[in-house]
Amino acid sequence: MRLSIIVPIWNDPTALRAILTTLASLRGVDEIIVGDASTSGESAQLARDFGATVVRSEKPGRGQQMNAAAAAATGDILLFQHADTELRQEHIDSLRLAMNCEHVCGGAFHRKFDARHPSLTWLEGWNRMLLEAGGTVFGDQSIFARRSVFLRMGGFADFRLMEDVDFSRRLLREGRRVLLDPPIATGARHHEKGGSWRTSLRNGAMLVLYYAGASPDFLHAWYYRRWTTASAA
Repeated sequence: MRLSIIVPIWNDPTALRAILTTLASLRGVDEIIVGDASTSGESAQLARDFGATVVRSEKPGRGQQMNAAAAAATGDILLFQHADTELRQEHIDSLRLAMNCEHVCGGAFHRKFDARHPSLTWLEGWNRMLLEAGGTVFGDQSIFARRSVFLRMGGFADFRLMEDVDFSRRLLREGRRVLLDPPIATGARHHEKGGSWRTSLRNGAMLVLYYAGASPDFLHAWYYRRWTTASAA
């Protein structure tokens, strides 16, 4: 099986350099595609320097960027990787082993509560049980799917936000979804800037609003207005 790793990026060459440096050292990665919506050419040139394929999106939006990059992928398995989420050799090995089972349509990795949530590590056990019972997985858990399944699903919805939540719910209907170990962690930058509890509560409120029927466009506007305000403060 060929593995394609897709990295959406928007004006963050520092994070992109870090993840590309890591990916270059991993065995079992056959192809790296960067879905770039940056306003300058720095990220695109950086990706090419690492031997990655660059697919340009005119407007930022992870769903749109990942769909465009996936259309250029040749792998049997597509792994959608946020630039600030860790990925180690153990994750690649676990993924390839799980996908040897033809009944597995895709999945993600269990979440590791790290420096973002120093007082919430006790929730890891509950979170694992919820996910195994069909709970929502998010983009920073490195979602993956068979290319054939991804195409049958029509890819990610063209949402400005919550495209990962929508994809997670639809993936459950495609077959056996797996949650893998070792658990995966994401960089703490947003939580350090906005405050861990404030950021966690905001994210939880957004999820509740989405399930209650709020549009992704409304949530996108609210998210970035609140994030800009918090960063400035």
